Amino acid sequence: MNIIFQINGGMGKCIMATAVCEAIKKQYPKSTLIVVSGYPDVFLNNPNVDRTFAFGGFSYFYEDYIEGKDFKVFAHDPYLETSHLLQEEHLIATWCNMFDIKYDGEVPKVYLSSREQKFYSTKFNFDKPILLLQTNGGALSDMKYSWARDIPRSVVTAIIDQFKDSYTIVHIRREDQFQYDNTVSVTDNFRSLSVLISVSTKRLFIDSFAQHTAAALGLKSTVCWIANKPKVFGYELHDNILANSFTTKPELKGAYLSKFNISGDLLEFPYNNETEVFNIDQIVTSIKQQ
Repeated sequence: MNIIFQINGGMGKCIMATAVCEAIKKQYPKSTLIVVSGYPDVFLNNPNVDRTFAFGGFSYFYEDYIEGKDFKVFAHDPYLETSHLLQEEHLIATWCNMFDIKYDGEVPKVYLSSREQKFYSTKFNFDKPILLLQTNGGALSDMKYSWARDIPRSVVTAIIDQFKDSYTIVHIRREDQFQYDNTVSVTDNFRSLSVLISVSTKRLFIDSFAQHTAAALGLKSTVCWIANKPKVFGYELHDNILANSFTTKPELKGAYLSKFNISGDLLEFPYNNETEVFNIDQIVTSIKQQ
């Protein structure tokens, strides 16, 4: 039987989906699992995935996998499930449950070949150990900063000042995102960035693809959370730093199925200013203890 598993969403969601792939294969071990997503590279070398396709790359897909075949399609979006909106369980559990797939604690996995490790690691050969940052996430947007997801600049600057003498501070960022002094900026493909994460010594991330990748590689990281919750999107492996309690009432006029827009709606900001969001000392202590 062919199982077509479609993932609508970003890179982090695709990395989480690797756990769902494992659960699917356990329940349907003789199936051919075909993954369709925006980030097919996430699934390369994965023993649970037989084929991986990018959206738009469907040459002869119907004839090869649907017409006259025994097949199932898993394409519903777990973000719209009631259990997810209630934030009762991890998204991976919700995803499995909505497809009637038994969930047994599967976690994301990224499989890097020795050739990839050797090739890409030469790009990240620095004199000092690497402190790796991902401070901003999300899709391309005119909004360069999302209060709901990103680490405030004042916090990032304080972290850089604290560690710059002992570490090479490497900053994963897109070209359109803010660049910090005393850091090495890296914009690269997923496989290369996964190797970078694997060779880093310390890691400070937000709820974005890097924290999912670190979990998939079994690497403890410090992860900062504001609007989202680690219970739903995070991992016990990490040191999950929660934002401080809100200091002002947010304006939720535009809120629909979730309380906050992850892109960081300005009216929804529940603090007086960005300095109130995190306890910097807590983050510094967490990084030191990695």
